[in-house]
Amino acid sequence: MAILISIAEAAKTAQPISHPTARHRSVLANAKAGNLSRRWPVRHLALGVALTIACAVAVHGQASVGEYEVKAAFLFNFAKFVEWPPAAFSNATDPVRLCVFGEDPFDHSLERVVDGKTANGRAMQVLHVHSIKDVKGCHILFISWAEEKQTDALLQATRGAGILTVGETDNFARDGGVLNFVLQQNRVAFEINVDAAEQNNLKISSRLLSLARIVHSPGRN
Repeated sequence: MAILISIAEAAKTAQPISHPTARHRSVLANAKAGNLSRRWPVRHLALGVALTIACAVAVHGQASVGEYEVKAAFLFNFAKFVEWPPAAFSNATDPVRLCVFGEDPFDHSLERVVDGKTANGRAMQVLHVHSIKDVKGCHILFISWAEEKQTDALLQATRGAGILTVGETDNFARDGGVLNFVLQQNRVAFEINVDAAEQNNLKISSRLLSLARIVHSPGRN
């Protein structure tokens, strides 16, 4: 069943997420978006608006949902609230390609989340890319903290390419990334650079923007 969470409500009431281990192992290895094991009690939190984001926030004793389980659920749902330029897809059946650059911290949870799911009528496909030249075919590009040294080159290569770049490092959005995960009081939230989105011809739903911290590129306000 769908697990509905508002970022605003989560910040007030949800239990802190657990931080990943060195291997980024999740405590909910069998979790799927909208289909968590019944062993784990789940909080149901309504947004109060039409937008809902499916995301796991569950606790069992002292163990809480893994950080990358939460981020995987968000990545899937971001695809539902972003409109790409027509040229981003070769045809009506072209899938939304969700790419992970370099090291993958999700431990297959991202594949489990999108398995059999669609976003705005398009299938979801997870790809792993290791070269900057291979990111051009991506619609969403996740860049983990482990690849921070390549962030500048990746943002330069994807500028204006119609790619939703998503990071998790300090100043990723301010430096030109479109969306950045941040931890607020041990909980996952996100910020959106609306200037970078515009530069990439991405139309982000106002409902998604209402949940984000809005940032701007240097020189814009």
